Amino acid sequence: MPPRRRSTPTGSLTPENLDTLATALSEGRRATVYLIEPTPSLGLPEGTSARVVSIDGNTVTISPKGVNDELPFEAEELRITRNPPGGAPKPAPKPASTPGPEVAEWTEPAPAPKPAATKSAAPKSEVTTPATPKTATPKTAAPKTAAPKPAAPKPGPARKGKKGPDSVSVTIHAGPDNDWSVTVTHGARRPGKAQSVSPESVSRAVRELGDDSARDAVEAVISYAREEAASRVEELSRQLEEARSMLAALESDL
Repeated sequence: MPPRRRSTPTGSLTPENLDTLATALSEGRRATVYLIEPTPSLGLPEGTSARVVSIDGNTVTISPKGVNDELPFEAEELRITRNPPGGAPKPAPKPASTPGPEVAEWTEPAPAPKPAATKSAAPKSEVTTPATPKTATPKTAAPKTAAPKPAAPKPGPARKGKKGPDSVSVTIHAGPDNDWSVTVTHGARRPGKAQSVSPESVSRAVRELGDDSARDAVEAVISYAREEAASRVEELSRQLEEARSMLAALESDL
């Protein structure tokens, strides 16, 4: 089973809720809980309803809506109502728009009127002024302006690569009789049908993964089943010896 992130205890099942659900199960009534957080690997959104199958301490085994399997969840991951307590938070009010700074407009002043030229009478006198030679004004070369560089061509839109395959989630489930099954989920689609697998193949797979927590969890279930089977064999052997002794006693009386 893929790891689930532990949710916050706000709104989760309380010991009183667990007692109420256990009472409903013992009376044969339907007990329903809701997921606090979504489970993308199984395609379950937040608030999905689930039927309670059994309760063992703080572990609640449920059958979520749309999933044909029974999954163990902690009480901190479930709540008794679909919506969290207090309702959805109200959106924050939008800040009021502030007016931008005022920009003063500048008006160019009108040009002042030119004074009218006044004619004054002057005595006529012939004055001879020497001619002044004209000086050649040197011409200055105009500065050369650099030619504009051609604009670089714009790169074309990047080609989109092919879409890769969807994510895959593999869920391993162990039953009470040491029966193991594997469920495969592609992306957000519903999980496929559970396929039965042997405990030995599950043990080899988790050892290859190198995850100590997953390996210890699987080995604990297999070890318990192995001990139960050994006890069963011992009991059956004892009953077989008793039956043989009884048969031998009956044959000796004939």
